[in-house]
Amino acid sequence: MQADTNPAGDIFGGWVLSQMDMAAGICAGQRAQARVVTVALDGMSFIKPVHVGDILGVYTRIVRVGRSSLDVHVECWVRRSRIGIREKVTEAVFKFVALDEQGQSMAVPPLGDLPEYVESDL
Repeated sequence: MQADTNPAGDIFGGWVLSQMDMAAGICAGQRAQARVVTVALDGMSFIKPVHVGDILGVYTRIVRVGRSSLDVHVECWVRRSRIGIREKVTEAVFKFVALDEQGQSMAVPPLGDLPEYVESDL
């Protein structure tokens, strides 16, 4: 959309960042089996622009699990002009904390305590 473009006509980096945060939050929430909140973002780098018409793919991988926190590495790749070459456009590490119903940090369950479908996503 026009509102999602920067003055150069490329997709605004903030829009891409929000897509990354949503994908990382889904990944972290599945692993934590709880509500998670983004607490930090490390190592963000925009490698190439995202153009209007590109297909954006967002890929996540958990890289660290602490007592109540998780780090999720996120990469974004585009397919140019719908059928073109895949190119990596950005990556970052998002840090999350798991929260209980009262909004307090809570322990992330050990791997063996998770349902089978979540283990297969790791």
